[in-house]
Amino acid sequence: MGRLAKRWVILALPLALAACFGSDGDRPTLMEGTQAGGPQPFPDNFRSDTLALMRTYLNNPVGVREASMAEPVLRELGGRRFYVSCLRFTPRETDGGYKAMRERAVVYVNGRADRVVDRANELCAGAVYVPFPELEKMTR
Repeated sequence: MGRLAKRWVILALPLALAACFGSDGDRPTLMEGTQAGGPQPFPDNFRSDTLALMRTYLNNPVGVREASMAEPVLRELGGRRFYVSCLRFTPRETDGGYKAMRERAVVYVNGRADRVVDRANELCAGAVYVPFPELEKMTR
């Protein structure tokens, strides 16, 4: 592989990863591709996958408080069924203070965390939360 090709691969990798792990924005995710077809497997590593996704989702992953998480359950999104896990947490704001608790949904595709959904009210209705101290211990 030539020098220019190697440089392209290095530059393209973060873009490919960003396409797989997006938030509720306009970026494509695995949810929208053909890879999401068929029955979805249970996300066995949902806690560690969620931590990895939240590390990129949060502007500052340090200092999260009151973190709790619900076990993944099958929910319908866009006419297909995906595993969804709900989170509640209070992130540290850019000024160092804390505001209201947030509720977010993490969607798993093919057993892996795919995206964070900001508007999670309907997806998280009836969720049973348990403490998620790993989210509170995150570092940069």
